[in-house]
Amino acid sequence: MLRSPFFRVSDLQRLLASMGRSKSGLKQDLVGRALRLVQTEYSPELLKNVRQLYESRFPRTSGWLAARRPEGIPVSYSSLSSTPSATSQEAEYLNGITKPMATPAPEVKLVPLPFYQTLETLLPPTELIAQNNEKLQDSQCIFELTPSQADQIRNASEIRPGIRSIQVVLRICYTDSIGVQEDQYPPNIAVKVNQSYCHVPGYYPSNKPGVEPRRPCRPVNITPWLHLSTVTNRITVTWGNFGKRYSVAVYLVRMFTASDLFSQLKLCSVESAERCRERIQDKLRFDPESEIATTGLRVSLICPLVKMRIGVPCRVLTCAHLQCFDAVFFLQMNEKKPTWTCPVCDKPAPFELLTIDGLLSEILKETSEEIEEIEYLTDGSWRPISDDKEKEKERERSDTPEYSLVDMCTWPRGAAAAGGVSAGPAAPPGGVVVDLTLDSSSEEEGGGGGGESEDTEDSADSPTPKRGRYNYDKDLVTAY
Repeated sequence: MLRSPFFRVSDLQRLLASMGRSKSGLKQDLVGRALRLVQTEYSPELLKNVRQLYESRFPRTSGWLAARRPEGIPVSYSSLSSTPSATSQEAEYLNGITKPMATPAPEVKLVPLPFYQTLETLLPPTELIAQNNEKLQDSQCIFELTPSQADQIRNASEIRPGIRSIQVVLRICYTDSIGVQEDQYPPNIAVKVNQSYCHVPGYYPSNKPGVEPRRPCRPVNITPWLHLSTVTNRITVTWGNFGKRYSVAVYLVRMFTASDLFSQLKLCSVESAERCRERIQDKLRFDPESEIATTGLRVSLICPLVKMRIGVPCRVLTCAHLQCFDAVFFLQMNEKKPTWTCPVCDKPAPFELLTIDGLLSEILKETSEEIEEIEYLTDGSWRPISDDKEKEKERERSDTPEYSLVDMCTWPRGAAAAGGVSAGPAAPPGGVVVDLTLDSSSEEEGGGGGGESEDTEDSADSPTPKRGRYNYDKDLVTAY
């Protein structure tokens, strides 16, 4: 059925893509991948896709099944519309490949979320089943609230305006029984509760060029659209059918805020100063096999998230570094945009692995605001780094040579006379003002009057030097 004469490369790629598998590689790779898919993950959806590929290449005629089917091997297409329990009782074969017995629906487990405490399961994870070949599918599910559950929601306090602490949330994830699943929306998702569309988180715009916007997949709060009574609630999920398998679940949860999680962190996860010193000594312990001896480790007191001084030092137990970040800012950022990633090394930082550094908490209380960095020493002690910076600044100031200051604006009267510059009116204190805008005509007019300088008495003994347009000697240039 999946051999070369039957399927082309494009057919194999369509089949693998429809089931969410990789469609890259040579034809023999695609054939092997498709065979493993049929042998290990048989499902009505897979059989339906295979049938569609056959019918697209070989239109059905009266003798088509007889020509394509080996004698004595029955093929029943009625199983496509039957339930998995019905198909499990049939013994079908696909070109000599035995169809494995259908297994029960896999048990899907969703990952616990720090800001949500599950109180009750209203609808266990249920797979979204495509009803036809259309790309947009509508799947419905129903559930009812008990009177006690309705009272819990109705009497819950508000953590924010319009947001109650007890909620009913819808969660969507991949249908996979291996491990725990994170929330994952299908394409073109829309959720309608009791004939009213509810809000689904949109996309986060990306500041990086060439990076597509990312959609935060988090539980959808459907509480405002529910019947808080024993009346049946109906949910319709519109989703894009592009080969992936999805499951939906509905839970009654208690919602926490960042301040609630911070209170839990302070109460349950604080590493003592003694244990922190032991960790530092282990990192700085001499290793005879290492050629480089580490005598100290520098740690910044500035939070890498907000570039401000750390208030409550926090780090992840599984991280190798000693650098901390501010716990309050970290929880607030994950409340708005849950990533749970260490801001120092970009490794996963789940809430249950966060801890408050007791030693650095004491250091922050003992140091002033001016100190931005410290150094841990091999014996577990520490010292501030700001003292070294001050010493370097003092050393730089002491090494700077001292030169006498020269006033470049002062022009002594003797120098003015020697340079042949006419002082004119009395110079203001601090220098001589020379007007270079006077031309020869204005000079003659000024000299023709009664105002002659002191040097006119000696003009009979020495020839008068020739002057140009401006009031300085032709062969004398003074730089000042």
